Amino acid sequence: MHHTGGPGWRITMDTSGPMLIALYIRDVAGLTGAGSPSLSHVAPHVRAADHSRLTAHVGGEKALRGQWEAWWGTLLVQPDGTEPAMTPPSFPEFNAMPALQRVVQAHFGAALTWSREQSRAYSLMAAERETLGGHKILADLVQNREMELGRSARDFTLTIVEMPLAEQRAWFIEPDRLIMSEHLLDDQQNFLSYVQPVVELLV
Repeated sequence: MHHTGGPGWRITMDTSGPMLIALYIRDVAGLTGAGSPSLSHVAPHVRAADHSRLTAHVGGEKALRGQWEAWWGTLLVQPDGTEPAMTPPSFPEFNAMPALQRVVQAHFGAALTWSREQSRAYSLMAAERETLGGHKILADLVQNREMELGRSARDFTLTIVEMPLAEQRAWFIEPDRLIMSEHLLDDQQNFLSYVQPVVELLV
């Protein structure tokens, strides 16, 4: 996790274990385009499996898609630092979402292993960035905007959730969250095209 801040404002960059698990479940279930915003596939690619038999008696793919989208919606508004409960092997948290519950039961072990691998890789990348001063661009964005406006930044918090996504871009979740490909920061011009307008809005 990285924090950048000043008087009254803070920008945090980190990844999210629960969101990683959810994206693995989305991709292994073949739910292309699910969720709002609709994020790209994860990278490395997760191969989709056929769940038609598993979910046939509990609403099929349509129900699975709707239930996954409802779950994803709750993760998007989850306060920072809180982990939603997931209790194997039966996952009673999903009792009201039987199609999703069955898919989670089938793939939770693989999803958890994959999410931990991605989190470890992210931690190494973030530590290297910290050493090289790669986050300085965030403070620079705020300071440049303060100079333009001739005043200090308003009080704000921006949470940037970095995920292993195939598409190099960011998605703004109002009022104060960005979901971003974890390698977007490596391409500063592209990074600025997504992040600068959000910082300007908040400052």
